[in-house]
Amino acid sequence: MDEISGRARPIGRRAGALRARFLRLGHGHGHGRGRGRGRGRGRGRAGALAAALSFAAGPAGAVVGGREAPEAAAGAVMVLSSDGGVCSAVVLAPDTVLTAAHCAAGRAEHRVHYKEGAEPVLLELAGRAVHPGYDAGAIAGRRRSIDLALLRVASPLPARFVPARLAAESPRAGESLVLSGYGVVRSGEARSTGTFRSAALPVVEPYGPSRILVWLKPAAGPAGACQGDSGGPIARGDGAVVAVTAWVGGGPCGAISQGVLVGPQRAWLDRTLGGWGRSAAWD
Repeated sequence: MDEISGRARPIGRRAGALRARFLRLGHGHGHGRGRGRGRGRGRGRAGALAAALSFAAGPAGAVVGGREAPEAAAGAVMVLSSDGGVCSAVVLAPDTVLTAAHCAAGRAEHRVHYKEGAEPVLLELAGRAVHPGYDAGAIAGRRRSIDLALLRVASPLPARFVPARLAAESPRAGESLVLSGYGVVRSGEARSTGTFRSAALPVVEPYGPSRILVWLKPAAGPAGACQGDSGGPIARGDGAVVAVTAWVGGGPCGAISQGVLVGPQRAWLDRTLGGWGRSAAWD
């Protein structure tokens, strides 16, 4: 991993019980088939997915210090885990999304979630690819990690979802980027998950020594990512996605937000998507 400020931690949200030290979403393979609405491989997993869904369907709230951004929600969905976790994800194709690797790695099952009117929909996965540079123990060991994963769903998303454009170039220090996600409005308020919100934040560190991370820090007051925002987009003003949210550090939510830059990982993204017969739109 690049340099870590304070106690960085991944910010996928666990429904019901937030881990005290590192807040991580999911650890699952997600090799389901077809379209489902919360059916896991056993009652325990199905129940955990249902619990995560109940939190995801709660009152408005996401991104500390942000505003509701329904106009941008067409480019993002949620990822739910059978271990009770919630993350955000960026739509790249009608059946493919990009998220943080800690939202998709491990043994739990995962579903892509969105709403059809007031009705929640859970899509099973047909494929998953975790970046080979991802290290689940990177934060504790202060090591380099590329926290990205691609998920392919068995049934396509509705036509209203618009694939995002990805930015090949890294941002500059001082540049304003927009961080978005479906996470909580403040740490510990699990029931505030489920509404897409955004906050504009300045870049304080464009990429670090390994050209992996972008760091964002609010100019005044708490603002930025929190639990459930992992995997969500960090975009330029024109909408092109520069990075995927992965960690918070330096204090509570709304202090420093960190994302994995997509430009330096273009070769892996293009190669993996190409193997699925898909492609990303790059600026």
